[in-house]
Amino acid sequence: MPSTTPLPPMQDDAADVAAVASRLPSLHDFFHPGGLLAKSSLNFEHRSGQYLMAKTIEQAFADRRHLIVEAGTGTGKTMAYLLPALRRARENNQRIIISTGTKNLQEQLYFKDIPFLESILGPLRVCYMKGRANYICKHKLYALRDTPLLHGLDEIAQFHAILNWERTTVTGDRAEVSELPENSALWHKLDARSEVCLGSTCPDFEQCYVTAMRRKAMESEIVIVNHHLFFADLNIKQQSGGAPDAGILPEAAAVIFDEAHELEDVASQYFGIALSNARFDELARDTEMLLRAKKVSTSGIESATNTLRERSKMFFGSLPVGPSHLGRLEFIDRQDFLEARGDAYIAASNALQRLESELDNLREVEEAPGLRKRAADIRNHLKFLLESTDPNTVFWIERRATGGVRNAARNNRGSALIDPKDLARAADMQQFSTHLQATPIDVSALMTEALFANYPSVILTSATLTVANSGGEPGFAHIEKRLGVPFAKTLVVPSHFDYAKQALLYLPATMPEPRHPEFLAQATEKIRRVLEITRGRAFCLFTSHAQMRELHDRLLAQVPFPLLMQGSAPRHVLLQQFRETPNAVLFGTSSFWQGIDVQGEQLSCVIIDKLPFAVPSDPIMKARTDAIAAAGGNAFNDLQIPQAVIALKQGFGRLIRSLSDRGVLMLLDPRIRTTRYGKIFLESLPPYTRTDDITDVERFFEVS
Repeated sequence: MPSTTPLPPMQDDAADVAAVASRLPSLHDFFHPGGLLAKSSLNFEHRSGQYLMAKTIEQAFADRRHLIVEAGTGTGKTMAYLLPALRRARENNQRIIISTGTKNLQEQLYFKDIPFLESILGPLRVCYMKGRANYICKHKLYALRDTPLLHGLDEIAQFHAILNWERTTVTGDRAEVSELPENSALWHKLDARSEVCLGSTCPDFEQCYVTAMRRKAMESEIVIVNHHLFFADLNIKQQSGGAPDAGILPEAAAVIFDEAHELEDVASQYFGIALSNARFDELARDTEMLLRAKKVSTSGIESATNTLRERSKMFFGSLPVGPSHLGRLEFIDRQDFLEARGDAYIAASNALQRLESELDNLREVEEAPGLRKRAADIRNHLKFLLESTDPNTVFWIERRATGGVRNAARNNRGSALIDPKDLARAADMQQFSTHLQATPIDVSALMTEALFANYPSVILTSATLTVANSGGEPGFAHIEKRLGVPFAKTLVVPSHFDYAKQALLYLPATMPEPRHPEFLAQATEKIRRVLEITRGRAFCLFTSHAQMRELHDRLLAQVPFPLLMQGSAPRHVLLQQFRETPNAVLFGTSSFWQGIDVQGEQLSCVIIDKLPFAVPSDPIMKARTDAIAAAGGNAFNDLQIPQAVIALKQGFGRLIRSLSDRGVLMLLDPRIRTTRYGKIFLESLPPYTRTDDITDVERFFEVS
C-alpha cells in the first residue's frame, strides 16, 4: 500500500509547484513564539507540547517508524500532525491519509483547519472522503426514475427532492439534502455502495460522484477519511488479494489516526462478517429494480427473488432468541442449531444459489455479474457464519427493533419500557431486524499484518491512550498489545490546561456501591445537590440507558432546570438545544462520552454514575475475557480495567475544553476510592484537585 507512484503535479507549471513547495515553513518557523502561527488570526499561545509532538511525528516519518502519541486536551494536536504530514507529502511527492474517529472531526479538519492553514501557507491539495453509502448513484437513480418502485407518499416526496437536488449537486453527498430523514429507506435504494456498483462498465461511470471523489484523492497530498471508511476499504483490499481497483482509497506512504482509542472496536467490526435479513431483502429488491429497468427481468428471476425472501424470513425467524427479544445473544450452539434447524439454513443457501443460476443466464446484461457476485458473497458469508470453526472468532446474534417496535421504544424512552405483550406480538410479526455476526476475538495479528506491515509509518494519537502502570506512570502497554503495534516509539504530551485550578473532582464520601438498593436514591440526592450549586449547566453521563431514564425521571420534579435526554431527539439536535438553553442539563449514555466539544460556562459540570466497565455478558467482551483467561492472563486487569480507564478519561474530558473553562466533575461510584484497582483510575486521570466535601464544590463556584 505505500505509494510507489508519484503524485501528479498541480495544474500550475513546474516553477509554480516549486514555489508552492518552498512556502511550506519549517516546524520551528511555524510554531515558535513570533512565528507564522503566532502572527495568524488564531488566538495563539506557544505550547511546547505541540511543537514537541510535531517534531516527533516528523522524525517518525523520516525514520519510517510507527508512533503512538497521547496528547492531552488543549495540546493543539491537529496542527501538530497536519503540518508534518503536509511537509512529508510535499517534500517527498507522496500521499498521506488522515483518519478521524467521527465524521464531525473529519468535517472540522476539512472545513475549518485546512482553510485556516491555507490562509497561512497558500493552496493545499487536500481531499475529503466519506464512505460510498453517503453518495448518490446516478445509475440507480435514473433506473428508479424510469421504472418507479416507490412505496407511500413519503418515498415519492423524498424521491422528487433527491432528483431535483441531483441536478445541481457537485459532490453527490447526501448531507446536502436537508429534508431527507436520517433513516430514509429510499436512500438505501439509491446510494453508491460497492456491492451494487458496476464499476468501469457502468454507463454513468465518467460522471459518477464516487469516481470524481477518487480522482480528486489521487491528485491530493492529504486525504481525510474516518476510521469506518478506512477499515472498510482495508478489508475490501484484503479480501481482493490486493487487486489494483479494489477499494476506494488511494495508496499512501503513511497514515495518521486521530482518536486512535477507537481503533480496536472499528477494526473488529470490519475484519468480521455481518449478515442480516435486510441484506437478503435488498438483494432481491435491487435485482428486481435493476432488471426491470432494463426490461430483461424473467419469470425465473421473479420466482427466485420471491423464494429468496421467503427462505430468508424462515431462516432468520428460526435463529435463537434471547429473553427480551432485543439485544445481543452469543450463538454458542451453532452445531445444535444445524442439527435441529439445518433445513432453514440449507433452504436459504439454496435460494441464493438458485438466484445465482438465474443471473448466469443474463450474462449479457451489465448488471447481472455484479448481482450474481453479491448473491455468492452472501452465500459464502452465511456458510462461514454457520459452519466456521475459527477459534479466533466469536459468533453472535443481535436483534434490533424496527417499524412499530422501534417507534414504541422511542415513545417509551427505550425497549425496557415496552409492554412484554407488544414484544411477543412483534416477535410473531417479525418486527425486528436480525443480524448474524462473526467478530475477531483478538485483532492484533490482523492489524499487524494488514495495517502496520503495509505502511512505513502509522501515527496513533488521542487524548486517552495511556493507563497508569504499577509505578503510577502513564503507559501504552494496553493499546500496543490490543492493536498489535510493532516496535513503536511513544510520547506523552501533557495537556496545556491547568487541571488543578480549572477542575475539581468531587467523590462523595457516603455513596453506597452501585448494586446496593440505596444507590439510586443516594445518586438522585447527590446529583440534585450538585446541580443546585452549578445552576444546571451539566452533562449527566450514564453507563446504561435504564439507569439514565430512572435518574432523569426521579430528578424531573426535583430540579428547576431544563432536562434534556438522549433518545428524545437526534444527537446533534440535543447538543444544539443544550448550547442554546440556559442552565440546561443533558442526560446521555455512551455516544455522549466522547467527540463532543462544548466550551464556556454553559458546561460547568460533568457527572458520571459508575466506573464504565463493559457489560461482562456481552458476547464480544465475554469471548475476549475467556480467551485471556485461557492464555493464563487476568482479563480484569489486562482488558476490563484499561478499557474502563480510557472510557472514564473520555467522559471527564468533556468538561475542560479551553484555557478559560472551569468546572466540577463528580463520580458517584465509591469503588474508585475503596478498591485496589480504583487507584489505577485515579492515577490515570489528569491532576484534578480532589475532594469528598460538598462545601468545596460550593466554594469552587463562589470564586469568580
